[in-house]
Amino acid sequence: MSSSNPQLLKTTAKPHPTPGPTNPRTNLVTIDTLINILSKSLLHPFIAWVLVLCLRAQVTPSTDPAWILTVSYATVLTVLFIARVINQRAAHGAPRTVNFENEVVVITGGASGLGLLIAQMYSMRGASVAVLDIKVVPEYSREEVFGEGVLYITCDVAERGALEVAKGTILKELGTPTIVINCAAARINGLPFLDLPAGAFEKTIRTNLLAAFHLYQVFLPGIMAADNGGTLVTISSVLGQLSAAGLSDYAASKAGLSALHRTIEAETRGNPLIKTLLVEIGQMSTPLFDWVRAPNHFFAPVLEPVEVAREMVAAIDSGRGGVIRLPFYAKLVNWYAVLPATVQRVARYLSGIDAAVTKSRQVSGKTDF
Repeated sequence: MSSSNPQLLKTTAKPHPTPGPTNPRTNLVTIDTLINILSKSLLHPFIAWVLVLCLRAQVTPSTDPAWILTVSYATVLTVLFIARVINQRAAHGAPRTVNFENEVVVITGGASGLGLLIAQMYSMRGASVAVLDIKVVPEYSREEVFGEGVLYITCDVAERGALEVAKGTILKELGTPTIVINCAAARINGLPFLDLPAGAFEKTIRTNLLAAFHLYQVFLPGIMAADNGGTLVTISSVLGQLSAAGLSDYAASKAGLSALHRTIEAETRGNPLIKTLLVEIGQMSTPLFDWVRAPNHFFAPVLEPVEVAREMVAAIDSGRGGVIRLPFYAKLVNWYAVLPATVQRVARYLSGIDAAVTKSRQVSGKTDF
């Protein structure tokens, strides 16, 4: 994450108590849970064909309505599954081969939250990992924090010169970086647009967007020159498209970050060994949003970092490119954009997205930024 100067310290958030938890049993029941269960049961092609076999075992005539309906259902699920596979291959090409004996993983913002969890996961698997973060981590505690063999570099990733120095250190100690994961992010300010200091807005843009620009320009040439290519991963947010009230700086930076990633994907599309992975997520249980209460726990559950890390690592390890959106409602954002304006307004009102920051600030007593 990028550093802040003394003039901006007054605009940064100080720790405040997190809003009281809601009923934990209620939080377990979410639309994501239900869809996950259905996708592994009634909506899975394998299960559908098992039902067909059960009817066959009962010698059900092929003219029986139950047989026709079940076979049709299984066929539709199978066709949709195949279509998804073909779409992934056509859009993003064949997966690259990932061999961690030859891969070097670079993670920015890896001293806390999601970045730290990903660094620990790769460290436990014996991968070569370098973590860049502005946070000062004493050398004697680094192995305990990150795991064995992780190279930690205290670095302001928004500073081009600091990134160049860090790259030289990584090349010397680990080799050419082939997997670059941008997790660096600024804490949200949560202020109405007219109350947001210009310095706070600039700091958010600098950390969330400008730092990514420098990171990609510094490390992408090495990925493109590598014999086996590499993977570029961008952690963005659905708020870049939903643009909730009270988050003008954060939403603007994430919208720009997603656009930057898509531009890089378009420019590297001709190289089958270069994979780009865009991760657009909702609210996550990290210090960035530690005081914000989710507007709707059923439709918009708060993600645990391990959920996101598991999806990301699986995609990276398989050599795939593409887009990961979590939780379920994040997958519908593109559809939301084409709805009539009146329907969009109703959806925003019912979801409570535009009142979430204001209500959370009142509950937590957060008044200084």
